[in-house]
Amino acid sequence: MRCEQPIFGIVGGVTAPFRTTARSSRKTARTVGVMALGGLLAACGTTVSGHPTDARDPVPTAAADSGLARLLPDPSQFPSQYTAVMLPVDAASQAANDLEGYLPGAQVDPSSCAPVAPTAGPVVSVGTNDATRATLTVALTRSGTPLSALRDQLRRCGTVRVGHSGVTSVVATQLDPPPPVDADDSLALRRTVGTENSAPGLTRTMQTLVGQIGDVRIAVTYMTSGSTTDSEALDTLFTTAVRKVRRG
Repeated sequence: MRCEQPIFGIVGGVTAPFRTTARSSRKTARTVGVMALGGLLAACGTTVSGHPTDARDPVPTAAADSGLARLLPDPSQFPSQYTAVMLPVDAASQAANDLEGYLPGAQVDPSSCAPVAPTAGPVVSVGTNDATRATLTVALTRSGTPLSALRDQLRRCGTVRVGHSGVTSVVATQLDPPPPVDADDSLALRRTVGTENSAPGLTRTMQTLVGQIGDVRIAVTYMTSGSTTDSEALDTLFTTAVRKVRRG
């Protein structure tokens, strides 16, 4: 399969065809970009032989939770270089799946590495840096399991292959030291999502900080299809998101 450069390189990314001077048009374009990205791995994967094992939890959609939405940081609370929007429900679910590298109904190998579905959510806000086309995403969910269970799973699941519609992507995750934050528990990870022979610009690179307060899980992710980093903005937004959940 020949994979062309995608129109949407990253979640919320805006490419030249979508650049306008109108702020509202940019917001619409970012939302469409998030919704369209779900097909990126399927369109740009490589066909492989074999039969991956079905995931035990194929990332089903959790119940909506209006209480979570009010806990999201306001768009004005994102770092100034990131123009932020809150995503509608369908786009929020797609964005959360993209950040984990899994599509609903995908076959996951090892199957024990499939994400555990939240009990409610996600609610998601995405901020886009127009200069770098990188994004900062805040996702809130409710979880019936402690964050330590996710940490244990990630330790076992450094490299996972995800099959969908006859193509396979590779999700590689590495744990970093946990961030110091006012949460019940926290962790940090770096993740790449692509294929074994991804063309330049088609591998998504993510840095994620995760915290949990009660049953509310807070995940803030910096994502790019290039080599840029913005640890200061990531740390600042994560602290803001955790503080807002803590205050309720």
